[in-house]
Amino acid sequence: MATHLFAVAISLLQEEKIMKKRVLAMILAGAMVLSLAACGSASEGASESEGTQATESEGTSASGDSVAGGLTGTLSMGMIGPLTGAAALYGTAVDNACKLAVEEINAISSSFQIEYNGQDDEHDAEKSVNAYNKLKDWGAQVIVGSVTSTPCAAVSSEAYADRMFLLTPSASSTAVTEGNDNVFQLCFSDPNQGSASATYIAENNLATKIAVIYNNSDNYSTGIYQTFMEKAAELNLEVVYEGTFTDDSANDFSVQLTAAKDKGADLLFLPIYYQPASLILTQADAMGYDVAVFGVDGMDGILDYEGFDTSLAEGVMLLTPFAADATDDLTVNFVTSYEAAYGTTPIQFAADGYDCVYAIYDALLFYAEKNGGLDVTDMTYSELCEILISVFTDADFSFDGLTGEGMVWNAAGEVNKDPKAVVIENGVYVGM
Repeated sequence: MATHLFAVAISLLQEEKIMKKRVLAMILAGAMVLSLAACGSASEGASESEGTQATESEGTSASGDSVAGGLTGTLSMGMIGPLTGAAALYGTAVDNACKLAVEEINAISSSFQIEYNGQDDEHDAEKSVNAYNKLKDWGAQVIVGSVTSTPCAAVSSEAYADRMFLLTPSASSTAVTEGNDNVFQLCFSDPNQGSASATYIAENNLATKIAVIYNNSDNYSTGIYQTFMEKAAELNLEVVYEGTFTDDSANDFSVQLTAAKDKGADLLFLPIYYQPASLILTQADAMGYDVAVFGVDGMDGILDYEGFDTSLAEGVMLLTPFAADATDDLTVNFVTSYEAAYGTTPIQFAADGYDCVYAIYDALLFYAEKNGGLDVTDMTYSELCEILISVFTDADFSFDGLTGEGMVWNAAGEVNKDPKAVVIENGVYVGM
């Protein structure tokens, strides 16, 4: 019993030390960003072929230590996501936040640094594999990504064969992790999003009749739809209409909206990305269909979608683990630093990317403190992969981040954390 209590105490002290270092690093990095901004020194994005490279800090530890918990060396971290193309809002947000987290961690200690390289996959499976191979050639030891589900599923099989550790910020399909013990999700998996959405709608009496419109050519959308329907039936939610579309037909939703309206649906459940969602909202308004809308994390970014009338999103509800208006210190410092660096409020995908970098860092620090140190400089990605798998599945390891507290992972790579919901009010996300 005494041994167990001692272990718990040590674990709590480790978590407290990590959190203090993180907040201190955020404050230092935020000050650096503001200083650079005042001098007119804005960071420039690299080309697709070169990726985006973060600058290493030469500073000493924010806490006064020269070594962060026995963790030393230089870690080569890659990121794969859509930096251009239709889903660029997602990838750019992740890339920006990853670079911010890297800057903060590099400010903690000169003895441990992260070199960062972000690659564009344009939300395309083949290009995502090409990006993965570029990162391997570059010398990546660990990868954040891919950002979206279909590209990530393609990369996952390559990474599994190579034994490269992947932590995806937002690829929620079960196809990403299934059979791949080296792939972990920071986001909810599709089954969890679907069931959590149905539960939230039922518990808060948000609808009497529901219409669902989903993309049946997309793993992400279909996976959420299926588990939503199962949970809706269990909770006796009345789904009066189910409409589908494909990537090729995602431009005219008049048939689906007319059918939903005729069925008397007072809530649309949209387990889809922000691009088709913006068209659905626009076309519903044009036909005079005043209906509540509930979406999932793929709709985050709709307020930044160029050409979209954001007033049409007023009242839209999203199930998402991050709200930029939260008042806890971690969120406030992150939002302040992100806005100073990039001139925009971070969306959930930014928070996901930021948490991915810190989750990997905290896992390495956990291992180093538990095993008397860890130098990552000359470690192969396969060696690091086994270490990270062991930590992420360790019952004593949990992670507190922007998108949840006490996050833990199972052997299938799924994260366990509490869902949250936001509503769009006056053009911003507000916690529900």
